[in-house]
Amino acid sequence: MEGGFHDLRPETPCFCSETVLRKAANYTEPTSPKQYETDTQRGSARHPAHAMLSDLLSRSQAVTRNLTDVILRIALPTPLHRLFDYRTLPQIDQPLLPGIRVLVPFGRRELVGILVETAEQSELPLNKLKPVHALLDRQPVLDPILFQLGLWAARYYQHPPGDALQQLLPTLLRQGQPADFVHATLWRAASGARDDRLSSSAHRQRELLQLLLEHPQGISADALRAEGAQTALLKTLAEKGLAESFLQHPHPLPADADAQPLREPALPLHGEQLAALTAIHAHSGFHCFLLYGVTGSGKTEIYLQAIEKVLHQGKQALVLVPEIGLTPQTLERFRRRFRVPVHALHSNLTDRARLDTWLLAREGQARIIIGTRSALFTPLRNPGLIIIDEEHDSSFKQQDGFRYHARDLAISRAKREGIPIILGSATPSLESLHNALQGRYQLLPLTQRAGNALPPRFELLDIRQQPLDSGLSAPLLQRMRQHIEAGTQVLLFLNRRGFSPSLICEQCGHVVDCTRCDAHMTLHRNPPHLHCHHCDRQTPIPRACAHCGSEELKPLGIGTERAEDTLQRHFPHTPVLRVDRDSTARKSALEKIMAQVNSGEPCILLGTQMLAKGHHFPKVTLVAILDADAGLFSADFRGMERTAQLILQVAGRAGRADHPGEVLLQTRHAEHPMLQTLIGAGYQDFALQELNLRRQAQLPPFAHQVLLRAEAPHQGRAEQFLQRLRQQLLAQHPLPPDLQLIGPFPAMMERRGGLFRALLQVSARQRAPLHAWLEQLVALLEQHPDARRVRWTLDVDPVDNY
Repeated sequence: MEGGFHDLRPETPCFCSETVLRKAANYTEPTSPKQYETDTQRGSARHPAHAMLSDLLSRSQAVTRNLTDVILRIALPTPLHRLFDYRTLPQIDQPLLPGIRVLVPFGRRELVGILVETAEQSELPLNKLKPVHALLDRQPVLDPILFQLGLWAARYYQHPPGDALQQLLPTLLRQGQPADFVHATLWRAASGARDDRLSSSAHRQRELLQLLLEHPQGISADALRAEGAQTALLKTLAEKGLAESFLQHPHPLPADADAQPLREPALPLHGEQLAALTAIHAHSGFHCFLLYGVTGSGKTEIYLQAIEKVLHQGKQALVLVPEIGLTPQTLERFRRRFRVPVHALHSNLTDRARLDTWLLAREGQARIIIGTRSALFTPLRNPGLIIIDEEHDSSFKQQDGFRYHARDLAISRAKREGIPIILGSATPSLESLHNALQGRYQLLPLTQRAGNALPPRFELLDIRQQPLDSGLSAPLLQRMRQHIEAGTQVLLFLNRRGFSPSLICEQCGHVVDCTRCDAHMTLHRNPPHLHCHHCDRQTPIPRACAHCGSEELKPLGIGTERAEDTLQRHFPHTPVLRVDRDSTARKSALEKIMAQVNSGEPCILLGTQMLAKGHHFPKVTLVAILDADAGLFSADFRGMERTAQLILQVAGRAGRADHPGEVLLQTRHAEHPMLQTLIGAGYQDFALQELNLRRQAQLPPFAHQVLLRAEAPHQGRAEQFLQRLRQQLLAQHPLPPDLQLIGPFPAMMERRGGLFRALLQVSARQRAPLHAWLEQLVALLEQHPDARRVRWTLDVDPVDNY
């Protein structure tokens, strides 16, 4: 939920009461806090979506006889926590179904909203309500499950219902475009067209006509250009009666459940894999599995064979991955295994491509959908299975706007759909592991690597009092030479892109800072510039120090660009492949790098956390983490968990095939308990120790947290706003015994993007009193006189405290 800076209240439309939102989301108060906790984690069985919409539908159809008296309650994309009442138009002759889009006036604008329900009364007189401008759909664009999931999520995450429902739709549908496939303009040869009707010297026209004759079903101008044809000549051929254009409306073919879905046979499973797959196949309805398998244990093969059964049943599978970078390789492997349509959904697609894929999934033609966080809201005609790969990854949590967690909502959706869901990870989140230990999820362990691969050998490399060359110690360089000379590959992990994290004046010690953030500017060499990775501010590299005028400016610290230069100096005859956001910015850049690695030739991979997840490098035998201490002393209580996950995920790239692997961790804290536990006992022992510490401190997952963030252009204003809000809250709504307020206090990075930020933390052991109190908080925030001068954001179940 966000608000502030401006007020978007309409002039005339009336908002409906909180009661309507409760009815729309089919909300029922829990009989106990335990029931509320179970419902929010699994998706409550007390939310029968089809029954709710059937009731709304019957009431909508019942009042179509007198449409002029019908009041439409619309969810609009505004920061307001309410629905809006509008009159319908007398010329409308269709049923008013929940989930259709409506074009309505809102102040001086027109907005695309979603109909939630109809009513016969409003809090304003009928003649004071504005009429809708148009109904954009005859059938709902959101199916009953997704419609109800969106309303429930809006309530759980304390987000405006109109904006939450909009996030479930592709961009073109939010803009009011038809929920239909694009009408493509294609070209074909006219009936009876022959190239002998063209002059013998018209070579280009003859070539173009020949291409048209080879495509009697039609071909697009783009495809003709790809063949080298001059599409400007299409008009010439048309004027001669040799070519014609036409509009093609695609009609997806129905899925064939009897067709053989496999293109290549499944791989044999080892004992633990077979046990896990058998457990998954044993459940036909909702069931949540935590597939906890070490890196290289064959989790993806279990995904593939679980999907195979779903395809044989004529159903669809939805697979979520944490990053766009993992999508191409996942697509390639799935398409190599299956002969059914496999489609991708992520933010790099055009709006049109995203809508077409969304429609194909809704029609049941897209049998397997692989996508990032927002693909969770893809409609499925015949849902059969949901898979969350790398479920621990924090990128599944939306960090702005509608701050939902895709993993948690996926579990809720699976519950409503009545289908199983698999959460897979080599380093499960402590929340998921806790749920498995409590029996809410079924734990499926995979402790052995697949095939003949052995787990890598770990070694702590103490670099205290050792000279470093751009972060590289002499023992590490020596070990790298041994592996490269043996014909294998090396992977180095450094989670800092750029040439160096700061630029310092050697005369006065001044460090070049971002003028909008409490952070140093990062030095980049290709192209040369300074870049703030927090607010994206970019400036030229200064010639002299702004503080003392000295020209002795030197890079301080090591980034991937600087390490790349050093590696090329030490290994001039070995390719050094840098993988970070900068080196992979161009289209297909990552795919080209991966192809070079997969060729098996010796090389050095150097990269950030883009290399940490999901990649399979059979020839990588040495993995080195250049700075294993980076997250050991984080102020965030999740810092230790994330550091452990990152270390083990990176380490998992070593020795995944027949070549044994080893992992070197450069550290100045070799005796640190977390490092010793990870290397000596593994992730599970570390996780159990960390869970015990969190239980003692009453931190998640043993308590539930909400962060109220405020930011303002002037220092202190956000903190003052939260302080006054806290005082007013405690005066009007005394805290329940279970709740605790901490703060307000400045954010760890107080200034970011030119705004000063402050936090107020709310925590409770039970969700029910927490959410009841949050509703009072949101109501007060929307009416607070200072809320227009301060931007505020409510983050339920935050994944960081920044």
